[in-house]
Amino acid sequence: MQAAADDTVPVPADAGVVVAMEDFEDFVRAHLPALLRTAFLLTGGDGPAAEDAVQETLTRLYPRWARVQQADHPLAYVRRSLINTYLNSVRSTSARELVALDSADRGAGGDMTQAVGDRDQIRRLIRQLPERQRVALVLRYFEDLTDREVARAMGCRPGTARSLISRGLSAVRATLSPAQLGDRDD
Repeated sequence: MQAAADDTVPVPADAGVVVAMEDFEDFVRAHLPALLRTAFLLTGGDGPAAEDAVQETLTRLYPRWARVQQADHPLAYVRRSLINTYLNSVRSTSARELVALDSADRGAGGDMTQAVGDRDQIRRLIRQLPERQRVALVLRYFEDLTDREVARAMGCRPGTARSLISRGLSAVRATLSPAQLGDRDD
């Protein structure tokens, strides 16, 4: 029996940490573009703020990665944490910053393609919404989550999520001209 004990290979004490780090790196490689896109939309198109929110979220979750992996949907867990990080940063800001318009926002010329114009208009419209409505619309229409998934991600009831989505859409529609809305039957 003692010979069997001598044949065993000792496992380093930090072996679980190495596995968790590899799993964390694989997760980040697979989901970073989607997390950055979500954060970009949540921040109203502020790229550096989006990167900061994603980095802060992942930094906070890394030490607890084993717990994150045990969640039913790790991506949903991380997305919820990202939303909380964003909302906490908005709450902690006592004064609103004025956002300087970049050259694309100024409408520098007539050579802009329709897609770029539409993207910029959507970005401006989303930026004007209250934070919770913005979060609800981004999750529903850009992340393609159901109302129930939006509610779970935001920590509210499905009815509240539907209300936030409805009010956000109404606010966006109110700023568009009838020609921009097109012929709508709803």
